[in-house]
Amino acid sequence: MKTVFAPKFLLPCALAAAFPFSAAGFSAAQSQTAPATTPPPAQTQPAIPAQPSGQQQPPNGQQPGDQQYTITTSANEVDLVFTVTDKHGHFIKDLQQRDFALLDDQKAPAQIFSFTQQTNLPLRVGIAIDTSTSIRQRFQFEQQAAAEFLFKILKPQSDKAFVMGFDVTPDFKQDWTNNLDELNVGINALRSGGGTALFDAVYTACRDKLLDLSRERQPVRRALVLVSDGDDNQSHAYLDDAIKECQRAQTIVYTISTNVSPSRDRGDDTLQRIAEATGGRAFFPRRLEDISLNFADIEDELRSQYALVYKPADFIANGAFRTIYLFCLDRKFTVRASKGYFATK
Repeated sequence: MKTVFAPKFLLPCALAAAFPFSAAGFSAAQSQTAPATTPPPAQTQPAIPAQPSGQQQPPNGQQPGDQQYTITTSANEVDLVFTVTDKHGHFIKDLQQRDFALLDDQKAPAQIFSFTQQTNLPLRVGIAIDTSTSIRQRFQFEQQAAAEFLFKILKPQSDKAFVMGFDVTPDFKQDWTNNLDELNVGINALRSGGGTALFDAVYTACRDKLLDLSRERQPVRRALVLVSDGDDNQSHAYLDDAIKECQRAQTIVYTISTNVSPSRDRGDDTLQRIAEATGGRAFFPRRLEDISLNFADIEDELRSQYALVYKPADFIANGAFRTIYLFCLDRKFTVRASKGYFATK
């Protein structure tokens, strides 16, 4: 049984000098593994069910009373997806493993299994649209931009998405699907009105939809696109609860503010905090028409990411939160990934 975590976070490259972990140490950790290979999954002895009385005896000389056991082993791996940008926000796509330094729980990784440029993992994207009364005048722009985004980014042969709205309660309009027509119908079925339970919506989306993706047979990239003004007046959950659930679900959150006033407010700060804690990005359009441009930026980022798979040192599956610091040695560039992950029991 292989336990896989997918953390992602934000940290300027300029902080790399503050930690005693160099590119040489990063390469040395990798040299302990076979070149450019990923260890095969651990072999598991399947359990043999007990046979009812009167049936044929078990094979291989076993007696009916013999106890059968399933033996499993665990190879703990962290699957870290991240992006790199320059000071103008342009994506940098041609860096090598030697250009980065990494700390997991303040320690260098025990092994580096793989490093991939411009990873193209299947996407699992949730669209969460604020339908509360406070954004009624901007609602149509949100719907149109979200539908256009899904049409452009989804590859039906590999990707899936779901659609939800939220006011005082989360409202899932379309479950996971690769059918663009069904997703479009779900977006158009959203109706505005009511208060705003933003934290409850983010928590529920991660718990009920994105956390369950750990059962998929192949690695996938999980993202939640949240369109809201960031104001919350109805939630039972707290902001920290919502962020932690995103981190448990290994999900990057991209936020698009519908506040187009000249000044930032508390709601915008909330959206910024959610995005940064999960390795995503917060967008603050100056005009409603710019929302579609923000969706296009998210599309570009999801197709411009690096992937690093490694084994953490001194890993203990105790449910604790483990911090990750990934640095670019060139201080002109900024790395964005999650601030850490939970060592799931």
